Amino acid sequence: MKRINICLCLLMLGVSVRAQVWSLAKAKAWYGKQGWLVGANYTPAYAVNQLEFWQKETFDLAAIDREFALAESIGMNCMRVYLHHVAWKQDPQGFKKRVSDFLGIAVKHRIKVMFVFFDDCWTDTYAAGKQPLPRAGVHNSGWLKDPGNRIQTEGKLMDTLERYVKDVLRSFRYDPRVLLWDLYNEPGQFEQHSKSMPLLINVFKWARSVGVSQPLSAGVHNDNERELTEFQIRNSDIITYHSYDKPEVHQRRIDSLMKVSGGRPMICTEYMARKRGSTFAAILPMLKKQNIGAINWGLVDGKTQTKYAWDEKNWGTGEPGLWFHDIFKRDGSPYLPEETILIKELSSGK
Repeated sequence: MKRINICLCLLMLGVSVRAQVWSLAKAKAWYGKQGWLVGANYTPAYAVNQLEFWQKETFDLAAIDREFALAESIGMNCMRVYLHHVAWKQDPQGFKKRVSDFLGIAVKHRIKVMFVFFDDCWTDTYAAGKQPLPRAGVHNSGWLKDPGNRIQTEGKLMDTLERYVKDVLRSFRYDPRVLLWDLYNEPGQFEQHSKSMPLLINVFKWARSVGVSQPLSAGVHNDNERELTEFQIRNSDIITYHSYDKPEVHQRRIDSLMKVSGGRPMICTEYMARKRGSTFAAILPMLKKQNIGAINWGLVDGKTQTKYAWDEKNWGTGEPGLWFHDIFKRDGSPYLPEETILIKELSSGK
C-alpha cells in the first residue's frame, strides 16, 4: 500500500499473456453499462482477517446483511472483498456455498462484488481454525498474506492454488453478481519484489483459461516494482490502481495511467487515508468527474482496526486523534456524518 508515481515508460513488453486481454472497445462497453462505481474494501467487523471472514465456524451472514445495509443507505454499489485459499482448502463446496450466500446478500442491497484472490500484504504465518485476537491499537494486526512466502518453500502449493482459482472461477464465471476478478493485490509488497512474478503470471493464465465473463485486473500500486507493474497494466482488462495521496498527486497518477493504458476504464480500488490528505471530500468528486470508480479502504470499524494508521502503535484501546480508514462506527453511526452525506449525494447523481 505504498504510494506510487506512475511513469510513462511502462510500455516495455516484458512477459505477457496478453493474447486474451479484452479489446479497448469491449472494456469501454462493459464499463459503460456499470454506472459510476462507488464502494469500499469490505471485511466484516467480526473478522480479524480473511479466514475469520470465510471459515464456516465464524461466517456470519446476519452481520454482513446489517453492514451491507449501511453501504446501501449511502448509495454504495460495489464492494472489494478478499478471499483466502486456506478457507477453500478446508471445504471447497462449503466455501463456495458461503461465497454464493454472500453474493445473495450483496444483490439484496444492490451491490456487486469484486473478489481478490492473492495478497502480498502483512502476515506470512497463517493456519485454519481459530484466529488470533487483534493487537490493541495496531492496524490490520491479523491480516494474512495469501500465499506469502510459502510459495517459495512448499513445492506443491502452486498446484493447490491453481485448483483453487480455477474451481472458484468456474463456479462463478457467468455470475452477474460478480463485478470483476482482482487477481492479485499488491504483488511485490513486503519485500516479495520479483518473487511474486511467477504467481502473478500464473493467476492470469489460469483465469484466462477458464474463460470468465467478467473482466480481470490486478491493481497497480508501486512503480518501483517495474516488471510487475508493466505486466499488470498489459494484462488487465480494466485498469485498477491504488492511491492514498493528496488530490494533486493522485491526479498525476491518473494522467499517467491513462496514457500508458491507452485510455482503458479505471477503478481506484484503494484510497482514503484521512491523515494523508486522501479524504472523501478531496478525492471522491475528482474521481466522479472523470468517471473513475472509487473504492475506499474500510466500511465499518472492526477487528481489522484500520481506523488506526499504518504507523500508529501507541493508541492502545483508545480512539485515534483522526480515523485513518473506515466510514461507520460499530453501532452503525457514521464517523463523520458529512462524509456519508457527500457519498450519498455523489452516488445519487446530485
